[in-house]
Amino acid sequence: MKKDFVIVLAPDSFKESMSAKEACIAMEKGIKKVNENIKCVHVPMADGGEGTMQSLVDATNGEVYSLEVVGPLGNKVQAEYGILGDGEVGILEMASASGIHLVSLEKRNPLITTTYGTGELIKACLDKGVKKLLIGIGGSATNDGGAGVIQALGGKLLDKDENELGFGGGELGKLHTIDLTNFDRRLNDVIVEVACDVNNPLCGEKGASNVFGPQKGATSEMVTL
Repeated sequence: MKKDFVIVLAPDSFKESMSAKEACIAMEKGIKKVNENIKCVHVPMADGGEGTMQSLVDATNGEVYSLEVVGPLGNKVQAEYGILGDGEVGILEMASASGIHLVSLEKRNPLITTTYGTGELIKACLDKGVKKLLIGIGGSATNDGGAGVIQALGGKLLDKDENELGFGGGELGKLHTIDLTNFDRRLNDVIVEVACDVNNPLCGEKGASNVFGPQKGATSEMVTL
């Protein structure tokens, strides 16, 4: 009995170049040039960064939605989020709304970039009635500790004079009070999980600011701040 030759293609995305799914297609094209009879099975992978949402939506026959949100520099960008096949799990990537690929090299500055758009994607998932949120946190241009997410979901970050803070990690030094009076209460009934392949806290020697801040444009002075 003749056996078919099968190759499983399971790449991650290529940062700022192509998604994992696009990589699978490119790999299959190369293989087919050598032997058209080889069967290729696409299994696009992800680590919490770019491609995570698409990979899981594809695997569960879910659906992808597009939404205009506030980008990392406060401008409008087109982002995407997904609902998995069971209709109960919303999945989104910080990279889509608050990603480093949305900011040109010379403008990368975590003191001013915001996660507000990520919060808007969370709200969109809540509007779809999800019971669980899966958030991929890789590939962001931000280092604001999720402050923008809180602002997008109705929370207020106030200084000592009760003025609302602006966008970006540089504003957090003025933070005095967090007012959650109008914060989206639907989050209380939703399980929230974070998808990532690291376990860095925000601050300290091995903190996200110190380890990943420079990738987002932070100088040593910004990291210390």
